[in-house]
Amino acid sequence: MKVKSTNLRSNSRYTQKGNSDSETKEVVNELAWRYGFDEDISGFFKEFAGDKFLKPAFKRLRGSRVNCANSLYELLIISIVLQNATVKRTVQMMNNLFEAYGTKLRFDDKELFAYWNAEDLDNVSEEDLKVLKVSYRAKMIKRVSEAFARGHIDELELRRMSTEEARKELMKLYGVGPATAENLLGGYLKRYDTFDLKGKLWEQKILSRILFKKRLVPADEIIGMLNETYGKWRGLAFHYIFTDLFWRHKEKKIGWLEKEIRL
Repeated sequence: MKVKSTNLRSNSRYTQKGNSDSETKEVVNELAWRYGFDEDISGFFKEFAGDKFLKPAFKRLRGSRVNCANSLYELLIISIVLQNATVKRTVQMMNNLFEAYGTKLRFDDKELFAYWNAEDLDNVSEEDLKVLKVSYRAKMIKRVSEAFARGHIDELELRRMSTEEARKELMKLYGVGPATAENLLGGYLKRYDTFDLKGKLWEQKILSRILFKKRLVPADEIIGMLNETYGKWRGLAFHYIFTDLFWRHKEKKIGWLEKEIRL
């Protein structure tokens, strides 16, 4: 497949002369997709208005959508550095990658990094990446970057595929297993009827605390509860419950969660 980039950095080019009407329309459409502006999730709020776990979350978050500010490639890089790592370790690896290959931008008196493009790593070796202390992930970063640079995957086509077709396509990428594919289906492709905990011990621990008030509940029991209670909305329910927890933690530290984050 020929790759169709949805990298907003590339499309906007940070131009000072402005974009054409077609370029502006492309950016607006992409933003609408990534932030769910056109999604109708009113049925979700109506069905679970009195739900024990969602009612408190709705007071704070009602109307919010699952957003994916990052492109698929960028999300895959995040997924790779999240594997088998604490949040603190993941942050260190991402900072190293940005320092080496990102573009530093200044906006509103703040300095931020923009992601690199997959093509930017064409002449970068695995050894170059390992110097950034990403360890075995260097091979995965290199292989995934090559797949996007050579047009082996098309983000726009993925959005039109069925859930199972998209899952199979994602798992063709080097290093993408069931857990990563599941994250991308829910967080990027907005397939709210998908949810799994295979390979997600961190999420399993947190859901055990929230839903059962226990330190660790078997994954199958948690999945069964979410499937039975929220049905086709289980992925979105997970997002609301999780997001609300972290907002509450931001306002007032939650001891057990602080220990799990380890930032």
